[in-house]
Amino acid sequence: MTTEAELIAGCLLHDPSAQRRLYDRYKRAMYTLAYRITGDFDSANDVLQDAFIEVFSHLDQFRGDATLGAWIKRIVVRKATRQKQVTHWQELDTDIQAGVDWGQEAINAAHLEAAILALPNGFRTVFVLAEVEGYTHREIADMLGISEGTSKSQLFSARKRLRDMLNRH
Repeated sequence: MTTEAELIAGCLLHDPSAQRRLYDRYKRAMYTLAYRITGDFDSANDVLQDAFIEVFSHLDQFRGDATLGAWIKRIVVRKATRQKQVTHWQELDTDIQAGVDWGQEAINAAHLEAAILALPNGFRTVFVLAEVEGYTHREIADMLGISEGTSKSQLFSARKRLRDMLNRH
């Protein structure tokens, strides 16, 4: 298996096979993150493409302060938070707020995912970064250009809204 340092060195030499291996190593996790933030498959694909263009264009600026994956993740988060939402998920948001009838079944992953996607953009982004990705409020604040207090407040509000949505169903 190729080490991270070997991948970076190959990519800096514009080796297509190294670029492909780097992309293949990180594409699934980065797409999932982009999707959870944007709430839309096409937007997540756009974010992924834009993020990897930036990765390959600016890899020489990677300082190694964190892992390559963490550096790429920051790029994906920044791009995804700027991406506009598609009407499909705005309609889902309206349906859930109006009260989709999920019946008496236990909450499953699909229902939870739909509820998360129905959160307002700021709440959803902070929730995903904190609860799914495990970032601290300081890291979230740095990534999003907000204060730690705003991050904490948005996470609190996101949790409350999710509880309310899920309790109604």
